[in-house]
Amino acid sequence: MTTRTVRSASHVVWPTAAAAAAPMLLPTDVRVGIVGTGYTARGLAHVLSRTPRLTVSSVLTRRPLDEVDGPWAGLLTHSTDRLVAQSDLVIITTGDPVHGTEVAVEALAARLPVITMDAELQVTAGSYLASLGVVVEAQGDQPGSLALLAHEVRQMGLTPLVYGNIKGFLNHDPKPAEMAYWAERQGISLTQVTSFTDGTKLQIEQALVANGLGATIARRGLLGPRTDSVPTGALPLAEAATTLGTAIADYVLPERGSPGVFVVATFEEELGEFLRYYKVRLGDSPYVLLERPFHLCNLEVPLTVDRLLRGDPVAFNNGQRPRVGVAAVAKRPLAAGERIETAIGGFAVRGEAVLIADEPDHVPIGLLAGATVERPVAPGETLRFADVSVPESLALRAWRWTLEAARSTLGVAGQGRPASLPLQAQPGARP
Repeated sequence: MTTRTVRSASHVVWPTAAAAAAPMLLPTDVRVGIVGTGYTARGLAHVLSRTPRLTVSSVLTRRPLDEVDGPWAGLLTHSTDRLVAQSDLVIITTGDPVHGTEVAVEALAARLPVITMDAELQVTAGSYLASLGVVVEAQGDQPGSLALLAHEVRQMGLTPLVYGNIKGFLNHDPKPAEMAYWAERQGISLTQVTSFTDGTKLQIEQALVANGLGATIARRGLLGPRTDSVPTGALPLAEAATTLGTAIADYVLPERGSPGVFVVATFEEELGEFLRYYKVRLGDSPYVLLERPFHLCNLEVPLTVDRLLRGDPVAFNNGQRPRVGVAAVAKRPLAAGERIETAIGGFAVRGEAVLIADEPDHVPIGLLAGATVERPVAPGETLRFADVSVPESLALRAWRWTLEAARSTLGVAGQGRPASLPLQAQPGARP
């Protein structure tokens, strides 16, 4: 196979998006630019300092440079141009889809691959970004770990039916004082611990899993059985997927279980005796359960970089035509004129996975920060574009493009591919 390459601003020649699966032989160290300076970015920088051939070259932050603690002396910058010029690939960890989209577009315009530890960015703008170049969600967080496990399952001759996330705790409406306590105790931000607790992060992750692995969801908000163990929760999910006739992304909330991921798969009859011997059969059912009982987030990102360099086919993103979005649901009464300062990880709304075809007018929660409420919204009500004024951004325009791209395959009102792109895919072009 002939690999067509283009010269980036870096000293490494990367393949185009169409040829991304080809192996790459790099004569020099790879310069890694990091976007974000939070918990994930700090751990990633520590790991990269111990990883052969990978060197942190620039770290983009929006915070005052003298107020950022971390292992990046002399590397901090407020300049996206500097980040791009000094990097061979960019890893985005911010959790802010609007900011992440802006940086990703710049990096992709320079023909740099973008790796995300950022499911929020993926489900908001990832489908558009994937049309511009190489965009990959990293192994380590649950979606990337599920993509890897699913690949292994297929290589063993099995057919994935459920892509499962193991959730340890869930409270849709946690209180600020409680979240502040846990944020300090766990050493992570208030928004992170809140989005984990109220289920927003989980819903975002499983929406990405469904889109990236060609699955769907069984219902709005997922099924999420509360059970005593992972196997007892996995079985009804498999039965639900069988009834639907397609693979699903979902989760279990067991009383005991490791904070990892699992895949329920079907198998051909000739493999049955071996799978029973290896004790992965779900009782006498026609299903097997394979678990990965850990995910180490930032510590595993170099494994994704390594696979990308080798042209490994486990390259996973939100896909060109996603089926699932994450809507914003009010946690409390929202008054007309109110500004929603924080959406993901805030106390005004939480995220819930929805089928785009059923609810194309929902406001993706990743776009809602800084929006103004136009009419009163009751607790439990889904926010729609008629309800709020959403700030204009590249991410919003990417979402509009995504809806247009989804029309012909999802049954959303309208037809065909986008007539024109709201963002330009040409190097250096500005919207």
